[in-house]
Amino acid sequence: MLVLSRKKNESIMIGDHIEIKVISVEGETVRIGISAPREVDVHRKEVYSAIQEENRLASQSKLDWAHIRRFMQQEPPKS
Repeated sequence: MLVLSRKKNESIMIGDHIEIKVISVEGETVRIGISAPREVDVHRKEVYSAIQEENRLASQSKLDWAHIRRFMQQEPPKS
């Protein structure tokens, strides 16, 4: 792991297109700004972990094709 020290308004570049900037430091809380291309997903670690777990669970569940078939054959609600 690379460990760097930065002060308010200083940045770190990852490659040519991702910039991590220290916005403020208040006590033990550091606010950072991240500039990255739209195609790069940026998540807090806990959100990323939750997404990964949901994907893992979804890939392990078995589909009940009979239930899906019945659902697809239902008539749409009348408005």
